[in-house]
Amino acid sequence: MKKKGIRDSNSTTVAVVGNGSWATAIVKVLTLKGLQVRWWIRREEMAEFVSDHGHNPHYLSAVHLPIQQLTISTDVSEVVKKAEVVVFCVPSFYFLKTIQKLAPAELDGKVIVSAIKGMVPGKKQLISTYLNESYKVDENRLVAITGPCHAEEVAGEKLSYLTFASKNLAVAQETAALFNCRFITSTVSEDIEGTELAAVLKNVCAIASGICHGLGYGDNFQAVLIANAMKEIEAMLNAVYPHKRNILDSAYLGDLLVTAYSQFSRNRTFGIMIGKGYSVKHAQIEMDMVAEGYYAVKPLFELNENYKVEMPILTAVYHILYEKIAVPIEIRLMADKFN
Repeated sequence: MKKKGIRDSNSTTVAVVGNGSWATAIVKVLTLKGLQVRWWIRREEMAEFVSDHGHNPHYLSAVHLPIQQLTISTDVSEVVKKAEVVVFCVPSFYFLKTIQKLAPAELDGKVIVSAIKGMVPGKKQLISTYLNESYKVDENRLVAITGPCHAEEVAGEKLSYLTFASKNLAVAQETAALFNCRFITSTVSEDIEGTELAAVLKNVCAIASGICHGLGYGDNFQAVLIANAMKEIEAMLNAVYPHKRNILDSAYLGDLLVTAYSQFSRNRTFGIMIGKGYSVKHAQIEMDMVAEGYYAVKPLFELNENYKVEMPILTAVYHILYEKIAVPIEIRLMADKFN
């Protein structure tokens, strides 16, 4: 490793921590680039299945993974130890439980990448902030990956654009080079906190979009909802992380659009169920997948108590999910604040 960068993108060893859809898609891209990947898979039976068959049995199961380029383990320390780049790709809800198996020294000297679009559970912190403050990871070695992208389309080799954000643009560019291929185009940004927070906020807005769809609202209202969602995201970013940014860039507007409208969006699907009358518990059971926006609503709402930004969408989703206020009433109150 160089002092602040990646030694050589062609010979870099990457650790991927996580075994869901997004982790599987990332592993596919990296192995397609010819890289050696050390992959942490939580459950022993899943790790054995992938090792034997070259497929993830639960997520993106049709995707073939080249076993000869994979070192698979259920021991996260073993996976991280010999890697130069570590990509965390677990649901935010499981992040603390996973990373607490590692000592800060085990991340020292490595480029640490967050592909998690959520906040640290029980805290009002972004993943990169937690890594910097609690694990002493140099902010110049921290990178965040944001969309717009869905794992299903990345794994299906459909043209996708990723943003790699870091306070160190050279490290962002070197990390992006690991992913660039015929169907992945990347851009870089210095706005790591802004892109991370926008990725969290858009999940909440996608839940709202799903709720409105479940209630029977049409495309006309959805357009108004997303226009106001963009204003809400911009206002929150400017209040919490002032930065010279173009909110129309793909990392902000594009990520919001794909999450609010796509058939692959877990947050939108979760919202549709809530709009149709499912309880939170039953919607989660029915999906059998994590909707990051649900876990982000509460810390975002509490964070905004310090900033007092006018956020009718965040407020409505919080009231529906956590205070169990009647869905049609809360959405109507939200809609009355739009223009």
